[in-house]
Amino acid sequence: MVGKPDMCGICGTVGVADERLIGAMTATLVHRGPDGGGVKLFPATGRRPPAALGHRRLSIIDPTERGRQPMTWGAEQRYWVTYNGEIYNHRELRGQLIAEGMSFTSTCDTEVLLAMYVRYGRGMLTRLNGIFAFGIWDSHTGELFLARDRLGVKPLYYARHEDTFCFGSEIKALLPALPRPRVRPSAVADYLTFLWVPDPDTLFEGVYKLPPGHLAVFANGELRVEQYWDLDFAPDARGIAEWAGDTREGVLEAVRRQMVSDVAIGAFLSGGIDSSAIVAEMARVRDAPVPVYTAGFSPEDLGYEFVPDDAKYAREMARTVGAEHHERILSADVVSLLPKLVWHMDEPIADPACITTYLICAAAREQLTVILSGMGGDEVFAGYPRHLATRLAGWLDTLPHGARRRLRALVDERVTMGGPGRLRGPRRNLMKLARGLDVAPSERFLTYCSYYTDAELGRLLTPDTRAELRGHDPFRHHRDYFDRVTGADWVNQMLYVDIKTFLPCLNLAYTDRMSMAASAEVRVPLLDDEVVEMSARIPPGLKLRRTTRKYVFKKSMEGVLPSEIIWRPKAGFGAPVRSWLDGELKELMDDALSPRRVRDRGWLDPVEVERLRRANAAGDEDNALRLWAILTLELWHQTFIDETPAARMAA
Repeated sequence: MVGKPDMCGICGTVGVADERLIGAMTATLVHRGPDGGGVKLFPATGRRPPAALGHRRLSIIDPTERGRQPMTWGAEQRYWVTYNGEIYNHRELRGQLIAEGMSFTSTCDTEVLLAMYVRYGRGMLTRLNGIFAFGIWDSHTGELFLARDRLGVKPLYYARHEDTFCFGSEIKALLPALPRPRVRPSAVADYLTFLWVPDPDTLFEGVYKLPPGHLAVFANGELRVEQYWDLDFAPDARGIAEWAGDTREGVLEAVRRQMVSDVAIGAFLSGGIDSSAIVAEMARVRDAPVPVYTAGFSPEDLGYEFVPDDAKYAREMARTVGAEHHERILSADVVSLLPKLVWHMDEPIADPACITTYLICAAAREQLTVILSGMGGDEVFAGYPRHLATRLAGWLDTLPHGARRRLRALVDERVTMGGPGRLRGPRRNLMKLARGLDVAPSERFLTYCSYYTDAELGRLLTPDTRAELRGHDPFRHHRDYFDRVTGADWVNQMLYVDIKTFLPCLNLAYTDRMSMAASAEVRVPLLDDEVVEMSARIPPGLKLRRTTRKYVFKKSMEGVLPSEIIWRPKAGFGAPVRSWLDGELKELMDDALSPRRVRDRGWLDPVEVERLRRANAAGDEDNALRLWAILTLELWHQTFIDETPAARMAA
């Protein structure tokens, strides 16, 4: 049996060692670890404070009792760990540690992780290739060490109330240790602007995310947070042929590295280049056909707004590599499913792709425990429409500012969404492109990352909310990240900001919650540490080459994938939200977004919310995701704010 990682749920406290409390915290994470759990109490001794660790386990490797957590190291039992993740190079690290005289009692990577901490302390983090969030308790010194992986694939939250510090994989695990939840007002503006809240804040007052690539130490009643890793761009001016070869080999090695598992493993297959590259390599090294799952929607939903037929490309790819193809046409009862997923999400994240992700994970979980995903390729290789839109708008910077302002006004006046049909997508893209024509490059990119201008957000918020948020800048974190890489090429600046914000706070966040809601593990080979480090050396002109996004990645897959898949139009992963809002969600919207309910909630102006709905229904504006965000915010309030934590735990 190979060494086996676990995808799990973790939690812990410092300042209190209460078995009922840590048991309640751990119980909220059962969906993350249905295969077992454990708690460990550390009563106060001398100057060491009391503490407790909790763990829920989804067994992937070494499912024996030897891999049970919380786990300790050595006869002294000084260090104890609760850990969620997998270390892809744990076998190499184990060999090095054995050569240095250390011994092991299990084959799981948890023991390797703890041994690395014993041997190297916090310096161990730079030696790991993997995805992880963990807490290590030093029972001698009373110090808690926390860490999260480089890109934030695995989540880690923390909070402090009076003399108690607590941490966990999900916010709901912290609620039993905290007072009744309250809303952080500034985060409301952040959430509406982006559809999610940037690190380190959350919408819960007093609850924080440990940012990706960071560690934290809680000792003597004080918390210190430090960054241990950053993405450094150092372009190597080699040609496209060399970089395409290195990219192909780097990606394929990452796929092989992440295929280690003692349970059933398969992949998502959208028919795009990212997932197809992963499936092609899986098929090459496996003796049996690779189980792959494709999500589709009904013709009625897709007919509402033209999108490329993903299922057609996925079928072609599956036939090409001989995969075991499972196609699911997803027609969920959105009305009943959405509140459930809001509870699983913890933080409101207003991307309807969360529904698609949950449904396809739930379908795949009937056969698979581990699923490889193509997520991350757009952030690493410059694949998003906003990357291209920023470049296209930049080409117009040679025009006088007044001419660009008039061009924007012309689009604003003449172009609307119109009725359902294939022109909706191009019209929406043109309207979005025009919003950035008359601003500076960095502001242009931020415009394409957001859903409201300052003036629009001001109209949406109530006067009291605006007064409370006076001077608050939702883009403060984005601007800080831009400042860190001012000397880099503009393409790399955009990628850096995306990797620090959009990737962990939106894409990886909903992927983790929705897969864990289905008790499935999702791995992301395109975000493998070695792939990301390699991408930072690729010249930016080979990532976004004129109007071709992900150019070097596409060239790297020539001869591996069919050309029609490599060069097909990009189709974003999502859900038919516009069809849902006009159809099965209309009654829920009428209730949740009624003027009375919006007024009683107190954050938003009910007149402006009604205007957004009318303009969207008439096709004058594209407010679908804005309305989805407002609906999600109201359901989140009902779930976490209106009810006490005890009532939610009971539910």
